[in-house]
Amino acid sequence: MSKVLGATPTRNLALELARVTEAAAMLAGRFMGRGDKEGADQAAVNAMRLVLGTVDMDGVIVIGEGEKDKAPMLFNGEKVGNGSEPEVDVAVDPIDGTRPLAFGRSNSIATVAIAPRNTMFDPGPFLYMNKIVVGPEASGKINIEWSITDNLKAIAKAKGREVEDLTTIILDRPRHDDMVAEIRKAGARIRQIPDGDVAAALMTAWPDSGVDVLFGIGGTPEGVIAACALRAMGGEIQGKLFARDEDELRRGRDAGYDFDKVLTMNDLVASEDVFFAATGITDGELLKGVRYYGNHITTESLVIRGLTGTIRRINATHSVDKLHNLSALHY
Repeated sequence: MSKVLGATPTRNLALELARVTEAAAMLAGRFMGRGDKEGADQAAVNAMRLVLGTVDMDGVIVIGEGEKDKAPMLFNGEKVGNGSEPEVDVAVDPIDGTRPLAFGRSNSIATVAIAPRNTMFDPGPFLYMNKIVVGPEASGKINIEWSITDNLKAIAKAKGREVEDLTTIILDRPRHDDMVAEIRKAGARIRQIPDGDVAAALMTAWPDSGVDVLFGIGGTPEGVIAACALRAMGGEIQGKLFARDEDELRRGRDAGYDFDKVLTMNDLVASEDVFFAATGITDGELLKGVRYYGNHITTESLVIRGLTGTIRRINATHSVDKLHNLSALHY
């Protein structure tokens, strides 16, 4: 049985996490199109760290930001929250899609997820995994060890469609050339994205996104964060750790990591009692981006609670003057 925070109904911590992602999005959104990835990352991290400190939880960062690309970071092992119960693991991606934000492109979001202590998968220094992600209709019908073609056929059958009707999403990377070639041969449509595979994973479970399946090698931290949301959305993610070279493979095996193991949803987050929040930074299929109007700012957020399966979309209007009077952050 998966671990939960309590036997009686508890407060929805995802609603508190929405304040965290809103703050990160509002500060990072100022950097849209300015070409300053590090500046945007630093702004989002500063906002997240400050607001996370006000959340009623005793949190430890398990999935941090910055280790993969040496960006400003909330580091693994960092304590967050105000120290009160519950004890939780915390996964953050202050900007999922830093490059799209820096160049004014779509689908950049700020995300946070939490789960009971010791239930999140810790990838350590091994930050890449091969993934397949689908929405509710195809959940239970996929297998990452099958070929892409066989998975596409299974997904099409589950959805009552032809393979040619399916839309895949995949990071635009040279390492995916063979995958892209197989998808094309199978006849499915392809959407290649520059970054942002948390948003892309969630699109597979979002009815209006037009995306049916995510394939490819992306971040392991992003996979854990996506798994937290997909639990409530009814989707499925499977992954296998990916070593970039023989030395990384050897070090991983010496550290006890199994690169042949299929990581299921339960491996990535071993609890139903998860909370997830995301706020749009730039416009995308999932969420609208931040809007600035001088005296106020608007945001759109997705707030998810795994235990109840509740998914909320929150449209918020923030008073700039009042925020500046109350907060150390300059919105």
